[in-house]
Amino acid sequence: MKNKFTILGCGSSLGSPWITNYSAKLKKNSKNIRTRCCAHIQKGDLSILIDTSPDIKNQFLKNKIKTLDAIVYTHEHADQTTGIFEMRPFFWKNKKKIPVYGSLRTINELKDKYAFCFKQRHGYKPIMKANIVKKKFKIINKNFKIDIEPFEVTHGMIKATGYLFDKIAYISDCNYISKKVSKKLMNLDFLIIDCLRKNKHPSHFNYDDAIDFIKIVKPKKTILTNLHVDLDYFDLKKKLPKNIVPAFDSLSFNF
Repeated sequence: MKNKFTILGCGSSLGSPWITNYSAKLKKNSKNIRTRCCAHIQKGDLSILIDTSPDIKNQFLKNKIKTLDAIVYTHEHADQTTGIFEMRPFFWKNKKKIPVYGSLRTINELKDKYAFCFKQRHGYKPIMKANIVKKKFKIINKNFKIDIEPFEVTHGMIKATGYLFDKIAYISDCNYISKKVSKKLMNLDFLIIDCLRKNKHPSHFNYDDAIDFIKIVKPKKTILTNLHVDLDYFDLKKKLPKNIVPAFDSLSFNF
């Protein structure tokens, strides 16, 4: 079984098109139909989800993901978390609580907003076990393990978490990355990075910010994610060098 990383969703907080069917001037093509940001790591038969987007049920069905060992969260915003209750069938299937990993802030917010996932309520059993991460941690099943290093990035008014494993970094939401963190991210095999829109934004990298950061850390391959409706897949593809690609839903690579 190959190790595989999949971008389940690469859209900004409303996806594209929006619920009103607005999609700016995106070309009509499946690569411009974007669900909300999240990703999946398959290492052997170890299955790890990054964030639970509002679109998570369809993302799992579309990508034929049938198992789940753990969830890691980048931060607590709605577009990253509101699919959390869709995970209940994995609690029933696994016959044990799903381990959930995140920063202290993220875990506290999850426990507050989605208390039913973590505490017994109205006769329903809790389905998740919360783990606060500050430094490298392992996720293990019977056959495989993965070492993951969390790191902090600025995302507007809050700190979000990026994750580094096997020379791959995933940073879906950020507008500033410190020099200390940048040093950890030098010469990666793959960088998945926030690239919200053309114009500057107070809590996300825009196109220029993302390209400037890529020039600093020099990954072998970069995937731009969290794409708003003003960034067309085909327009981006034309102007980007071969080692930088715009994401599309279900884009995957082996590692």
